Amino acid sequence: MGSHSRPAPSGLGRGRGAAAAAVLSAAAAAAATLGAVPANAAPRVDPRVTVDRLYEEAEQATEAYNKADERAGSLRRQVGHTQDRIARQQGRVNAMRDALGALAGAQYRSGGLDPSLALLFSDNPDEYLAKATALDRIGTHQAGQLKELRAALRELAQDRAGVAAKLAELEKSRDAVAQHKKAVERKLATARRLLNSLPTAERAAYERVSRSGGDVPDLAGAAPSGARAAAAVAAARSALGRPYVWGANGPGGFDCSGLMQWSYAQAGVGLPRTSQEQRYAGRRVPLSEAQPGDLVVYRSDASHVAMYVGNGQVIHAPHPGAPVRYDPIGMMPISSVTRP
Repeated sequence: MGSHSRPAPSGLGRGRGAAAAAVLSAAAAAAATLGAVPANAAPRVDPRVTVDRLYEEAEQATEAYNKADERAGSLRRQVGHTQDRIARQQGRVNAMRDALGALAGAQYRSGGLDPSLALLFSDNPDEYLAKATALDRIGTHQAGQLKELRAALRELAQDRAGVAAKLAELEKSRDAVAQHKKAVERKLATARRLLNSLPTAERAAYERVSRSGGDVPDLAGAAPSGARAAAAVAAARSALGRPYVWGANGPGGFDCSGLMQWSYAQAGVGLPRTSQEQRYAGRRVPLSEAQPGDLVVYRSDASHVAMYVGNGQVIHAPHPGAPVRYDPIGMMPISSVTRP
C-alpha cells in the first residue's frame, strides 16, 4: 500500500510538480474568468490528495495491526506452553501427594507411636529398635518429599499467576488488533468511495501519477548480492498480479511487508513481519549501491517497503485494488535501503 503524493527527494517529484503547476495555472485562469473567490469559501481539496493520505494512514494502521497480531500470536504460544507445563506440574504434585499419603499410612500401620510409649509396650527391645530405625528412615524420606512438594506447589502457583498475566496481556493485544482493523477498514472504505466518485479519466490519471518515478541513481547494471537475494527476487516476481490484501503474507495475497516476508521465506530467510522491523533486518546500504533483493523502505516512519529488482524498478504490494506490480524505485520518498 503506498501514498504517492508527497514530493520525493533529489528531484523525484519534478514531473508531478509540473503537473501541479499546470493545475494551478488552470485554476488561476478560472478564477480570473469567474471573478474573485469569496473570502469565506473553503479551498477545494483534491480528492486524489485525500486518497493518498488515506492510503498512507491505512498502511500505517496495517503495520500496527501486523505488529499487534504478531504479538498476540506470540502470547498465544506462550500461554499454550505454560498451560502444558502447569498440567505436567499438577500431575507431578498429585503423584507426590499420593506418595506422601502412602508413606503416612505405612508409618501408622507400622506402629507410629511415641518412641517412649512404644518401648514400654514392647516385648522385644531389639524388635522395637529395628522398627524405630525404619520409622526414622521413613520420616526422613517423608520430610524430604514434603519439602519437594512445597517447592512444586510454589512453582505451580507462579506458573498460574504468570499465565493469568499473559492471558490479560493477550486480551489487550486482541483489542489492539481489532481497533487497528477497524481503522484500516474505515480509511480504505473512504478512499474507495472517493476514487469511485472521480470521473474515469481522473482515476486513470491518478494511477499514472502514482506510478511515476523521478531521478534516481543509475542502477541498471546491478546484480543480486547472492543466491538468497536472487531466490527472493524470483519469488517476488512469481507473485506479480496477486491481489493486495491488508494483513496478509501470502501466498494468495499480500500487504507490503507480507510480500517481503513471504519472498524471503521462499529463499530460506526469515524476516520480521512489519516494514518498521524489516528496515533493520540486515545491513543498511546507500541507495546508490542498491542491488536486486534489497529492501527499499519508504517514508520517514518506514510504513511502506518494496523489493528492488533491477533496472530502477521495485516490486511491491501498493494498496487495495492495485495488485503486486513493478513501480519505479523513486515512486515516493525513500528512507533507507536494507540488504537482508
